[in-house]
Parts: sequence; structure tokens; C-alpha cells
Amino acid sequence: MAYDLQDKLVIAISSRALFSLEEENSIFDKEGLEAYYDYQLSRLEDPLAKGSAFRFVQNLLAINKKFDNKLIEVIILSRNNAATGLRIGRSIEHYNLDIERTGWTAGTPVARYLDAFKVDLFLSAHAPDVEEAINSGVAAATILPHTPITSEESDMVKIAFDGDAVIFGDESEKVYQEKGLEAFIEHERENAKHPLSQGPFFKFLKTISEIQDKFPMERSPIRTALVTARNFSTHERVLGTLEGWGVRVDEAFFQGGVQKYEVVKAFGADIFFDDQDTHLVHTSKETPSAKVPYRC
Repeated sequence: MAYDLQDKLVIAISSRALFSLEEENSIFDKEGLEAYYDYQLSRLEDPLAKGSAFRFVQNLLAINKKFDNKLIEVIILSRNNAATGLRIGRSIEHYNLDIERTGWTAGTPVARYLDAFKVDLFLSAHAPDVEEAINSGVAAATILPHTPITSEESDMVKIAFDGDAVIFGDESEKVYQEKGLEAFIEHERENAKHPLSQGPFFKFLKTISEIQDKFPMERSPIRTALVTARNFSTHERVLGTLEGWGVRVDEAFFQGGVQKYEVVKAFGADIFFDDQDTHLVHTSKETPSAKVPYRC
């Protein structure tokens, strides 16, 4: 019987998001594929350093240890060819990551394969692939450079999200950008009883919430936080929308325009998703962070 990914939480990740490949990528850019290939083969016995999304992936996979059947699948989808993946495979074994499925496209855009693998979230360092994925309806984000500090596996995954244009649609954010803060607040108060639309990360959050429901609340291995620049005066529409969706968010912070990085750090996020560079430039220094592009 074929292995079914349909009922799993499936994370597809590029090799450059999971491991630090900046030096190797620089060789590829400057000297080409053959030099890159030779460099990787000459260092097969040298495990790659952990990349920005390593902790997030490691802790997600640890959840599977609590079940007889896997809830979570992590798949490598890379623009590398299969031969250059040898060192990446050795590094996966070195770190004892339970990753059994990979795809090597030899330069072909990887986004076209996301549906085939039933992907719920795609993380990559290559922004064009991320943009193609988000436009096809898959939750996707460009992982930002970050030097991992914590190396120990944790028994809990902490995920922080921005609200507008991430969990929710961007209609309210457009009001703010076009008409300013006062118009935005008035708009949200007038529409407090009307749910926000679903954003690109709605389905991903919904799937996480379904995993959380398998545990008593105090023992869930996943904890989520909403960290939004909204004022608390606009909270009714946000919280009402989440309740209507049947989606659980454990912690919520209405920052009122205050920078987010200290709250995200205090939460201890394994990863933070936002659409605004003004926040990500600060959070990525302390916390693995990823930029969610706007859908076209």
C-alpha cells in the first residue's frame, strides 16, 4: 500500500533553509555548477552547519516520537541535482533527522512539485520559488539569514505569526497603507462583527490547531502566538475571526506599532512569520524568521 501524505502536516524545505550553505552557494555563483559539485564531494565527511530553519525542523520532527504513526513529514525540495545532495544526505544522517523524502530538480523551479507532495508549508532561501508557491495557494516564506544559538532538541515547538497578510487577508492592511491609522481603526471597529478573510497561512495554522487538539491544552507539543502591530482597540474582529474558524492561538500580543522583536524573543519562537521587513530586520537577529510575500 502506498504511503499517504494526505493526513500529515507536510513541510517542504530547501537545503539552504535547513543547512548553512552560504559558502557553497557563493562558489556556485562565482565558479559554476562543476566547481560547486567538486567542492561538495571533497567535503562529504564534513557535516554542514545548521541553517536558519534547523531548530524549527528538529523540534517539529520530535513530535513524531509521541505517536506510533507520524503526524509530521519534512521533505527536502532543492534546486540542486541528486549528486550534489550527497553531502546534504550525510548531514541529515549526522544530525539524526528523520527525513526520508527528497526532491532534486537540477534548477527547475520547485514550486510545481508542492502539490504532488501535499505540502502545507514551504520554506526556502530562494525568493522566486517562495513567490510562486504563495501564488499557487501554498503557505510559503523566504527564510532569512540567522545563526542558530540553541542546539538542543526541545519537546515543544513555538511558532509566532503576524496577523494581516499572513494569517488573515491583506484587505485591512491596505486600508492602513492607503488611508492611515485612524481610518484603519475606524474600519476595523465598523467591521468588528465581520470575519477577516483567510490569509496565506490560514490552512497551515488550521492544521497545527488540529494537531494541538490531540493533546490536553497544557501538554500540547506546539504553542502558537499572534504578534501583531494592531492596537488592542481592533482586537474584537481578530479574535472573533479566529473563534469562528475554530482555530487556536495560545498567546496574542497587540503591539500598537511597537517593534515586535523583544516579544518574539521572549516567546522563544522557533520561527516567526511576517510580511514586513521593518519587523523582520530586527527579529531575525535573535529568532529564526521568514518573510511571507504578498499574493498576486
